[in-house]
Amino acid sequence: MNKAEEISSKQKQIAVSEFFEKNKHFLGFDSLQRSIITAVKESVDNSLDACEEARILPNIRVELNKEKGDRIEFITQDNGPGIPRNAIEDVFGKFLLGSRFHAIRQTRGQQGIGITGVVMYSQLTTGSKTRVISKIKGESSAVFVELGLDTRKNKALKTGERRDVWLDEDTGEEIKQGLRIRTIMKGKYQKGKQSVHQYLRMTSIVNPHASISLIVRDKDGNLIDQGNWPRTTERLPRVVSEIKPHPHGIHLGTLQRMLRESNERKMTSFLRHNFSGVSMRAAREILIKAKVDEGREPKRIKADDAQEMLNAFQRVKLLSPPMDCLSPIDDLLIKKGLSKAIDSRFASTVTRNPSVSQGNPFQIEVGLVFGGDLSADGPIEVLRFANRVPLMYQQGGCLLTKALESVDWKRYGLDHPGGRGVPKGPAALLIHLASTNVQFTSEAKEAVAENEEVHEEIRKALLEVGRGLKNHLKKSSQRKKAKEKFELVNIILPEIAKKSSEILGRPEPNLAPVITQIMNAVFCEEILGWDKERKIATCSIKIYNYTARARAYTILAKWPENENTIMVDNHRGGRKEAKGIWAWRLDTLNPGTCTVVEFGVSGLTKGDWVDTDIFFRGNGEIIGATKIDESLLDEIRKSEALILAEEEIEKESSNLEPLIDRAEENIHRDLSETVMKSKEGQLSLSEWEVE
Repeated sequence: MNKAEEISSKQKQIAVSEFFEKNKHFLGFDSLQRSIITAVKESVDNSLDACEEARILPNIRVELNKEKGDRIEFITQDNGPGIPRNAIEDVFGKFLLGSRFHAIRQTRGQQGIGITGVVMYSQLTTGSKTRVISKIKGESSAVFVELGLDTRKNKALKTGERRDVWLDEDTGEEIKQGLRIRTIMKGKYQKGKQSVHQYLRMTSIVNPHASISLIVRDKDGNLIDQGNWPRTTERLPRVVSEIKPHPHGIHLGTLQRMLRESNERKMTSFLRHNFSGVSMRAAREILIKAKVDEGREPKRIKADDAQEMLNAFQRVKLLSPPMDCLSPIDDLLIKKGLSKAIDSRFASTVTRNPSVSQGNPFQIEVGLVFGGDLSADGPIEVLRFANRVPLMYQQGGCLLTKALESVDWKRYGLDHPGGRGVPKGPAALLIHLASTNVQFTSEAKEAVAENEEVHEEIRKALLEVGRGLKNHLKKSSQRKKAKEKFELVNIILPEIAKKSSEILGRPEPNLAPVITQIMNAVFCEEILGWDKERKIATCSIKIYNYTARARAYTILAKWPENENTIMVDNHRGGRKEAKGIWAWRLDTLNPGTCTVVEFGVSGLTKGDWVDTDIFFRGNGEIIGATKIDESLLDEIRKSEALILAEEEIEKESSNLEPLIDRAEENIHRDLSETVMKSKEGQLSLSEWEVE
C-alpha cells in the first residue's frame, strides 16, 4: 500500500452527534455556568414554541437542585400539547431533526440540535439518563421513559418505558397535558447579569403571554433563589405563515437545485410558483434580461443561464415578500412585559414597519423605560432579543449594541461621555429583531452579525424612542416649574389680596386677570383612566389658556391603534393624521379658559395604556405638549401608503394567478391535442395552422 492509499484508508465518516460530543462548545456548553443556562434556554424555547403552535397560554416551571460537587438536577415542566410516544426518541435523541429548518417564517430555533444537546451533555458529564414524561390531551395515561444517546448512530437509547397516570407533585391532581424533563448534569448556578434568573426574566419580558417560574435549591434542599413572572396578557402571538423564498435572497447553488427539482413545464410558471414577490410581468422581465426563453423546461436550464437569471433578479423591480411570516411583540405588550420585570415611571416603545434585507423580511422593535427603581450610577441595562430569544453573551460584538452606541444619547437626556459606548442613566433599553433568517456571529447564536439595512432600521427606532424620552423629560421639567409657579401665585396672591382688603375695608378684587398675566402660558395636562363598567380606556386632555389673548391650536394625541382597538366616545370628531395619531382643531381658546378633549379606546385591558404623547400645531409653546414634527409625520404616512400599495398589488397578483395557471393548462392541453391529431393524420396543414 502506498502512502496515499494508507492516508485515504484512515478516513472515516463522522456521525453528527459524535462531532457535537467532541465540540460541545458549538452548542453553548463551553463552561459550567453557561451550560446550565443553555439547557434552560433550549427547553424553555421548545415549550414556548409548542404552546404557541397549539394556541395554549404557556405555564412553564424551571427547577434547579444542587447536588454534590458540580452536579445539578435540572427539571422543566410545561402545559403544552406533549409529544406522541413514537416521536419522543427522535425529538430527544437525534441531532439535526427539526420541523422548521426549511420553513421560511419567524421561529425561535431551526436546526434541531437544542434539546438533543441537553441529553448529550448530561450523559457526557454525569452519565445520567434523561427522564421524560409526556401527556397528550385526551389520552388516558402519560408516557414515562428514560433516554440516553448513541452518538455513533445518532439515535436515542430508550429504557424503562411505561404508561401511568401523571400526578402533580404539589397538589396530587392528575395532569391533563404537558411535558416534563428531568436530568442531572454538570453545571454552576450563579446570580447576576448572566444567569438563569436573568434569562427567564428577559424571556418573560418579550413573552408577556407566558407564566414562568424558577426555583433553585442547595444540596440540603434550602431555597437559594426563585423567580415568578406571571403573564400580563392572554393574547397569544399571532400565527405566522410560511412564505416562499424571495429572489433577492437566493444563491446560485440553491437556484440550480430548485431548477433540477422543479416539475413546472415553463420558466414563467417556475418563477411565479417557487418565489414570493414575482408577478407574471416580473417573471417575463427576468427571463428577457437573462435571455432565457420562457417556454423552456426548468430542468434543462444550464449553469450559465442560471447565473444570468440570478443577475436579472437584482435588476428587476420585485414586490416585497409577504410580512405575515413575522410575529412582532407589539408596542402595548412590550410595555406590559417591561412593567412586570422593571419598575419605571416612563416607557416609550416603537414597532417599525417590516423591512427586507437580501430577500429576508425583518422587523425591529425597541422599548425604553426610564426612572423608577432603575440605578442612575452605571450604564443603562441593555436587553437584546432575536425572535423573542434573549441574547446574553457577546454584547460588545453584537449589531444591536453597535446600533445603540451609534446614537448620541446626550441629546435625549442620558449621560453619554464622549458619545461612545453604552450611555449611563436610570434607564433600560430593549431591542428586538424579528426575522425569518437572523444572521448570528457564531453557532452559539449569542450576537447578531453586521447588516447595514438592519443597523439603519434599529437606529431609526432608537432615535424615535430617544425623542420620546426627550419630550418626556422636557414636559416633566416644564410641568414641574409651571406647577410650582401656579401654586405659588395661587397661594400668595389670594393671601395678599385678602389681607389688603381687610386693612383697606374694601372687597377682594378679581385675581384671574392678574394670575393670567403672571403665568403667561398655555398649559396642557392629559389624564389616562379606566372605565371598569364599560371596559374602556379613557383619555382626557385639558388645555388651559393662561395668556392675555385668544389662541387657536390643533391638538394631536398618540393612541394605541391596532387591529383589536377602536376609538370611541370621540364627541369632538377630528381626523386621523397617521396610524395611532388623531388630531382635533380648537378654533378659539379665550384667555383664562380651559378646553377639554376626551375620547375612549375599546379592545384594551386595564393597565394596557399607561402613557401617551400630546402634540400641537400653532404659534408659541404649550407646556406639557410638543410641537409636531411635520417631516416625521410625512415619513410615517409615506411608509403606510407604500405598505398598503404593496399589499394591494400582492392581493391583485394572487387573484390573477389561478386564472393565468388555468389559461396555461388549457393552452398546453389544446396544443397537445392538436399535435396528436396532426400525428394521426386527422388534420391538413391549413387546419393545423388554424388550430
